[in-house]
Amino acid sequence: MQNRKGNGLAVVLIVIGAIMLMGVLPHLIHGIFGILFPVLLVALGYYGIKSGRKIIGWVVLFIGVMALISKLSWIIGPLLGVALVVWGISVLKGRRGRTY
Repeated sequence: MQNRKGNGLAVVLIVIGAIMLMGVLPHLIHGIFGILFPVLLVALGYYGIKSGRKIIGWVVLFIGVMALISKLSWIIGPLLGVALVVWGISVLKGRRGRTY
């Protein structure tokens, strides 16, 4: 019974945390389904191609890949930049070793 003094602060912290979670949770769910839906389209397109419905399978696969690329463009751009830098350095190193 002596712990009753700190319960008011604990309840306030729980309420504030729950309100914060309610504000963040819809955005989190939206983000997960934003990635999950294109992945589902890619899987359905692949299944359509394998099951013999090639035209509709390729269309669904293409839409899924394009949607997935647009959702992951924040990581694809920097990775492409790093790949170009590494490729450029390897080309420069390869030219120095050659004598004509």
